[in-house]
Amino acid sequence: MSIFNIFKKQENEDENIGLGIHQSQFSSGLQEQIKDIIAPAALKVSSKHIEIGSKFSRTLAVVSYPRFLSKNWFSPIVNLDREFDISIFIHPIDSSKALRSFRKKVAQVESQIYERQKKGLVRDPKLDSAHGDLEALRDRLQQATERLFEIGIYITVYGETKEILDKAEQDIRSHLEGRLILVKPVLFQQEQGFRSTSPLGSDVLSIHTKLNTEPLSSIFPFVSFDLSDENGMLFGINRHNSSLILFDRFSLPNYNSTTFATSGAGKSYAIKLEVIRSLMIGIDVIVIDPEREFEKIAIATGGRYFNISLTSEHSINPFDIPPVSSTESPKDVLRENIINLVGFFRVILGNLTPEEDALIDKAITETYALKDITPDVDFSNQESPTLSDFELILSGLEGGEDISKRISKYTTGTWSGFINRPTNVDLNKEFVVFSIRDMEDELKPAAMHIITRFVWSVIRKNLKKRLLVVDEAWIMMKEKNTASFLYGLVKRGRKYYLGVATITQDVGDFLDSKFGKAILTNCSLKLLLRQSSTSIDLVQSTFNLTDEEKYLLLEASVGEGLFIAGLKRVAIQVIASYTENEIITSDPSQILAMKKTN
Repeated sequence: MSIFNIFKKQENEDENIGLGIHQSQFSSGLQEQIKDIIAPAALKVSSKHIEIGSKFSRTLAVVSYPRFLSKNWFSPIVNLDREFDISIFIHPIDSSKALRSFRKKVAQVESQIYERQKKGLVRDPKLDSAHGDLEALRDRLQQATERLFEIGIYITVYGETKEILDKAEQDIRSHLEGRLILVKPVLFQQEQGFRSTSPLGSDVLSIHTKLNTEPLSSIFPFVSFDLSDENGMLFGINRHNSSLILFDRFSLPNYNSTTFATSGAGKSYAIKLEVIRSLMIGIDVIVIDPEREFEKIAIATGGRYFNISLTSEHSINPFDIPPVSSTESPKDVLRENIINLVGFFRVILGNLTPEEDALIDKAITETYALKDITPDVDFSNQESPTLSDFELILSGLEGGEDISKRISKYTTGTWSGFINRPTNVDLNKEFVVFSIRDMEDELKPAAMHIITRFVWSVIRKNLKKRLLVVDEAWIMMKEKNTASFLYGLVKRGRKYYLGVATITQDVGDFLDSKFGKAILTNCSLKLLLRQSSTSIDLVQSTFNLTDEEKYLLLEASVGEGLFIAGLKRVAIQVIASYTENEIITSDPSQILAMKKTN
């Protein structure tokens, strides 16, 4: 575990400005209070280490760098499986002073080269390289494209015994010295080293090396397999080294994600956190919510909340036709809509014979024709038919009486009011939630099918960055036609800047479907939280997990697991701020505590 203290110090040494992690500007009084709080009870200082209670510590300092520093050279140190603190002190050097010093240095090197030439000695490659580097850097300093800094990097390692401490030091030295970066223990300065790596912003050691801007940038500690992206959103903390997992799903080949976890493992919490943070950076979010978990977020963010049930005032007409874009023909749009409607009737009516399937196809076409919606006319402003119109057409077709009776359950029977009214919902808000908690379990797949069809028709109107969250996606996997439609949405969403996030706790139901596996293949992001012992083998084989990753998922606490982006994967801990937690938590104990407080 590493803790970073990164400071940029002004030239007058009066002010410390934290970069990235800290913003430290302490008055002397406050600084003394902090020292009292964090100081150990006692220290035993020796020449090469410090005893802190039952632990030992040793501070190392980087004292020399090679001519070139490769990008990410600091990553192996950051990702060591050790307990240590790192402080990086950056002291800007005034460019005018640096240029005066450079002129003297260039003159010295030129003088040495001239003397060797005068004596007839063989050219010294080191002097030639030094002269070229000095000239090039001096030019960049004069053009203000570079700056010069004094850098101090200190690493304090910890161990239960001296042997563990020696091993930790050896690991760090072997990584760095393999790159020609020299690091040494600060002999007889261990107390100053310990203070320099404490979060006080005090560079007590003052062991510095001059670096210009380009090599300095290579020290940035969060660039590694930790999935840091300058345009990314915070997904969580890397459990291995406490660095930040910053990632942009829209930078991947597709924008889809899937989340697998057992009940209570924190999957809804994690996705709700992503929803809030997505809204903050201008991404529209649409949620299909089977358990009414997103209502509070919709209220807090000024979004829209629609309850889809048999008794709800909100309804979606399955016969609505999506708008025709400039790149599509009305004929193709109408035909695709008819095909999708046939699939929908397979969901609500059960298995259909080929004859019934063909009859429904014919009845849908005639139902649209009843409202003057045909491939040969502009139907953009035409009123859409309803299920009652479809029932009427069916009853007049030969062989349609039986299907018409089955449809009557949705028009005048027990389940009427669900899909037999004009659409009265819209998506003209940044955040929209469709709740189906109050829908009968038997109708939930059909409800999710209708909602996703409606969302898809609206998304095609205009190109905008959006995220569609399908919670408890295994419900849609129960029905072949709903699973097929969701797969089509996942596969085609990229063209419309849409990311689909599927969440499920029933891994078996999801992966037993061929469409579930196909959806997984088309998801660049995967979040695996705690798994049950009954499903872990299936998860391990599906995601090619190592045994260590398998046991990590079995033993994970709430909000802990694996974050996979393409071929990269890290151990993640999902963490929310106090305000975010108050909005998104569904923990009954926390909710009751907040009610008492309010």
